[in-house]
Amino acid sequence: MGLLQGSFRPPETICAVRSLLRHRDSLIRLAAVHTQHIQKALNQMNLPMHHVLSDITGVTGLAILDSLLAGERDPEALAWHCDLRIKASRETIAKALVGDYRPEHLFTLRQSLDSYRHYQRLIGDCDTQVQALLGALESAIDPAVHPLPPPTGSHRKPQGNAPRFDLRAELYRILGIDLTQVAGFNTSTVYSLFSELGVDLAKFPSSKHFASWLGLCPDNRISGGKLLSVQTRHVNHRVAQALRLAAQGLSHSRSVLGAYFRRMRANLGAPKAITATAHKLARILYHLLTTREPYADSHLAQAEAEHRRRIEIRLHAQARALGFQLVPATAQSVS
Repeated sequence: MGLLQGSFRPPETICAVRSLLRHRDSLIRLAAVHTQHIQKALNQMNLPMHHVLSDITGVTGLAILDSLLAGERDPEALAWHCDLRIKASRETIAKALVGDYRPEHLFTLRQSLDSYRHYQRLIGDCDTQVQALLGALESAIDPAVHPLPPPTGSHRKPQGNAPRFDLRAELYRILGIDLTQVAGFNTSTVYSLFSELGVDLAKFPSSKHFASWLGLCPDNRISGGKLLSVQTRHVNHRVAQALRLAAQGLSHSRSVLGAYFRRMRANLGAPKAITATAHKLARILYHLLTTREPYADSHLAQAEAEHRRRIEIRLHAQARALGFQLVPATAQSVS
């Protein structure tokens, strides 16, 4: 009858990408389970490889495991599989490879390693399918005319579970903007947001409606003209979860958003600061996807400068009330 508004659902092409992304996440979790089984088998054989290798499923770790399962027991020979990028010396790695190689633990190690590699092959097949789906989507920008901006900060190093193709370039071509320029957004975060939202947020009249849909704004509960609660609604949404994780990653960021998160954390505490920063990220995301304008933090920097000016005015007033006068550190050092 037109009395109820339909829930938001992205186009079918985006839903296909979303299904593959969720399936890929489940494959990564299953592969992580078998990584734990590998670690357990090594611990039972008294092989503390995790103390000398940050990733036992990396290049060096897998080479050592393959040689070990092939029958090699000499710690010095196993340590020669060490990659040049490993910080630990070969002598230290050799000491960590002196253990009790019992047959039952070697059997579980072999099965766990085979299972881990099986899921890695499935993840690779999933990446191939995702790349094909993304390649069929319409381009919002021509990378040849408008090249992809260089990565910023921590986005230069790819993550361990990153896809086997240039996902950042594909998302830039489809979205028309590089969302990784926003502090807190990496390629995996942008991929999650794209698969859940698509490229068009016209279904939401404003950024306030978008934030309310995500449950990131206060939910004023009023009864009899009395305000009972202002807590946010309990919304289990993948987009809200991705934005909260991005906000939490700003704790040590030197960006304007990082300064905003630390200020909110000092005033409100960590949980409310994460929600407040996720709300700001949601408004930024809505603005970028609706206007297709490149991200610029000049407005946020201006707001932070205004906040700093208000703090200085308040401090000067408090100092005058106590009979003191504040002197800037630069002027004091010159004198």
